[in-house]
Amino acid sequence: MRRILLLVACILSLTPMLAPAAELPLDRIKLPPGFSIELWTRVDNPRQMTLGRHDARGGTLFVGSMHAGKVHAVRFGSDFKALQVAKIAGGLQLPAGVAYRDGKLYVSAVSRILRYDDIDQNLDNPPAAVTVTATFPTDTHHGWKFIAFGPDGKLYVPVGAPCNICEPDTQRYANMMRMNADGSDIEVFARGIRNSVGFDWQPQSKELWFTDNGRDLLGDDVPPDELNQAARTGMHFGYPYCHGGDLPDPDFGSRRKCTEFAAPAQKLGAHVAALGMRFYTGTMFPPEFRNQIFIAEHGSWNRSKKSGYRVMLARLQGDKAVAYEPFASGWLQGETAWGRPADVLVLPDGSLLVADDHAGAIYRITYRR
Repeated sequence: MRRILLLVACILSLTPMLAPAAELPLDRIKLPPGFSIELWTRVDNPRQMTLGRHDARGGTLFVGSMHAGKVHAVRFGSDFKALQVAKIAGGLQLPAGVAYRDGKLYVSAVSRILRYDDIDQNLDNPPAAVTVTATFPTDTHHGWKFIAFGPDGKLYVPVGAPCNICEPDTQRYANMMRMNADGSDIEVFARGIRNSVGFDWQPQSKELWFTDNGRDLLGDDVPPDELNQAARTGMHFGYPYCHGGDLPDPDFGSRRKCTEFAAPAQKLGAHVAALGMRFYTGTMFPPEFRNQIFIAEHGSWNRSKKSGYRVMLARLQGDKAVAYEPFASGWLQGETAWGRPADVLVLPDGSLLVADDHAGAIYRITYRR
């Protein structure tokens, strides 16, 4: 019964309550000097974002709308201003993740990965979905998926643990999977990952970095969420035996030692719900931001004092994380949150988009000297 109540509370906390259509209080967002934020467009419950085809005339951004069960396309012009929002698909099960490759849009829907062919040519008359694979677990507890194509051309698909804390089938759960674009050759890339809802590849080394959400019910301040670095295949990041690299789990920690597992590249805040993350690959921001990591913290749901609800910056030196600091904050005012960052994405002009699934908005952060 306790597990059922926990799951219900978690789902209710994730269900968006859209802010009114009135102007959002963006004057409350704190940014470093020279940066500014604007409302880019309104989208129902935006989660992961991915760029479609784009050129000097403009392009398309695709957005998964998880609890709305939809996928949207946002057209933008040569000035990178949003022009139009169109629904690409509806009636899907938790379509949080979207990925684009070779004119095709891939969408995660719990157990299924769907594909929409020739999507750029058919935004006004979207094609029927093609099922790439339907072999992933049907569990909805941590069943929504952030997806992306890696430098190796494979589609990476995380499968979260079907619980807060348990010892699930290691071939089916708590893994980072990858597969060919046609759904073949599904394999485990990394293990011991409770729930990753954001990852990206370091531009120079091509190594995978990802966020991971820590377990609940150990108090306000432990365990930390994690920023992890997967330098090779076959690494294990500790779940459910060890959290944060050095905290044995009270239920499962006696079965294996923390020293057996990869430690986080950076410990994040406890319960901040670190979701989407991207390396900054643009040139609009000052040089000290290049190849650094922006992380969307969705915010805590069961902490006695709320935490997160901001965009953080993880600073790297070489392949080592050396600092973790706020970049954009203000969606949390006292104990009241009017927004919840869910993903970040760099536009071709170097500006940074932030998806807010609570306010039903996508913001654009720019820099001017």
